[in-house]
Amino acid sequence: MIYAIVGPTASGKTSLAIKLANALNCPIVNADAFQIYKDMDIGTGKLDKSSPEYKIHYLLDIKNPSETYSVKEYQIDFRRTIDKLQKEYKNIIICGGTGLYLRASLYDYEFPDEEEVDVSDLEKLSNEELYEMLKNLDPKQCEIIHINNRKRVIRAISLARNHEENKSEIVDKQTHEMIYKDVKIYMLNPNRETLYENINNRVQSMFDNGLVDEVKSLLNKYELSKTAKAAIGYKEVLDYLDNKMSLEDTIKLVQQRSRNYAKRQVTFFKHQLPCIAKETAEEIYEEIING
Repeated sequence: MIYAIVGPTASGKTSLAIKLANALNCPIVNADAFQIYKDMDIGTGKLDKSSPEYKIHYLLDIKNPSETYSVKEYQIDFRRTIDKLQKEYKNIIICGGTGLYLRASLYDYEFPDEEEVDVSDLEKLSNEELYEMLKNLDPKQCEIIHINNRKRVIRAISLARNHEENKSEIVDKQTHEMIYKDVKIYMLNPNRETLYENINNRVQSMFDNGLVDEVKSLLNKYELSKTAKAAIGYKEVLDYLDNKMSLEDTIKLVQQRSRNYAKRQVTFFKHQLPCIAKETAEEIYEEIING
């Protein structure tokens, strides 16, 4: 059985996944877009390498922050990992909050071959201007992609400009059936007041535990890719280090953006995946263990 533990940031997914893995004697596959990066630890809430459970995790620390990483690449890495683990384990746990990565990997998504194209003209436009362009090129994608998800909007525009079909037309040709048997997806979704308190506390802890120094270290070691720079917490600290805002304002901004991201995550999981939603980790644990 494959058990996917999903949910918004700071909901307690990792702790639940570890507890389940220990009980079921099985591995955990990471489904977080930024935990795949080495040395991006504090800001992503990654499990400490000294933890005994670190060794049962897969798809952690597989890329340098100087490298870009796409949904398509994750899909390939994920399926290769699952195929290997299914030969060795009765159960597998997937844990993470990047819904698009998980959906693209569990379902029969196919990605068009993409060449590196120049999008410098798009980078100059505002979010509103990009969204209007996407409405003309691929209006169905505007129902799926949030106006502030600049990266995905630009990618959808690029696809529409450089292919005979836009992304929606490509997607509509696919059946999007689950490619694995025996999959259960649980969403850990605490009530909003509890979740937001958890988020605020986690962000404060990240800064207390050295997030700013971590970002300084990353800048000394790597030329950060666009993908790595997009991580909430890191991009705001980069602005702080450029003296664009105070530390106090940086912390508040990271808290706000994390809360907004959590809302988008919940919406995605509710509408894009067949989730069994529970408010507490205990409910999910008992249901899985007791079958």
